[in-house]
Amino acid sequence: MFDFWQGAESLPIYGYMIRATIVYLYIFLIVKVLGQRSMSSIDALDFIFGVVIGDILGEPLTDGSIPLAGPVSAAAMTAGLHLLLSIFALRAPRFRRVIEDEPIILMRHGQILHEELRKAKITLEAFFMDLRLNNASDLSEIDYAILEMNGSISVIKKSNYESVTLNDMKRNVPSKGYPSVLIEDGHIIEANVKKFGTIDWLREQVHKQGFRNPHEIFVMTIDETGQIFVSPKSQTKDL
Repeated sequence: MFDFWQGAESLPIYGYMIRATIVYLYIFLIVKVLGQRSMSSIDALDFIFGVVIGDILGEPLTDGSIPLAGPVSAAAMTAGLHLLLSIFALRAPRFRRVIEDEPIILMRHGQILHEELRKAKITLEAFFMDLRLNNASDLSEIDYAILEMNGSISVIKKSNYESVTLNDMKRNVPSKGYPSVLIEDGHIIEANVKKFGTIDWLREQVHKQGFRNPHEIFVMTIDETGQIFVSPKSQTKDL
């Protein structure tokens, strides 16, 4: 009954499929526990898929005595899970937050957030290295530093230090800051909307942008100066 766990000389195909499911979910859990930094620059689902497929199909390729039916079935099961989670994440924004890590703000308005560094398991030396790789070695020029879902750190410089700097032109402009997503794939991100106004306020902004409802918008963001960016869906639909 538990041959899939204990192993057997002639393990049935469903045993390989159960093992593939267990290994996939187990590695996913390990990756989530280790944090975003362990992912380097690839997506979590792709990382898991690569590791599991390589392990499942690697041994049969080096040992000809192992039947291929089980490993191939297990690989198909893993690929199916990978595809299912990817499709589900695209269609369910809330579930997407479980699959994909939220960006972590490591530096806000020029202030390093040491608690967030600790949460992301990033040492100060590693943080400075990533800033240098982003051509941002001068900390006084940085407005925001964000740890993205793929493990890389992106930098938003203060407006006065952007390319062809406004500082050289003797112009002072308000900092744009870190843009917040108000609408994603037609769904309102209420937690972000509450930082700027109400749902009614958001719908008013949607109408000002020439849309009838949020479902017509693929992404809508707002920065700290109140500047709104909207990208519509290629195909719109009514409520």
